[in-house]
Amino acid sequence: MHCLYILYSKTVDKYYVGESHNVEERILKHNEHAYKGSFSKIANDWELCLKLALDTRSDAIYLEKFIKRMKSKIFIAKIISNPAILTDILSKK
Repeated sequence: MHCLYILYSKTVDKYYVGESHNVEERILKHNEHAYKGSFSKIANDWELCLKLALDTRSDAIYLEKFIKRMKSKIFIAKIISNPAILTDILSKK
């Protein structure tokens, strides 16, 4: 099982979208700046806003790229409040 996740940092007022098979470990690594050169290094207070379990890694990557292409905090907020949007997006893949 693979997951799509969305993190939020209050200090920089930004979202981060990613995918992983172990979201909890990934959040710790983001907050510890384990990923040099990553966007997430701008903060160390990342909190989980959404975790969506998916059948395949390719589905998680597809949704991650879809969300990032939108480049919209408003779109991400809508996804967080209504995760069914992502299921709908996947069904039209």
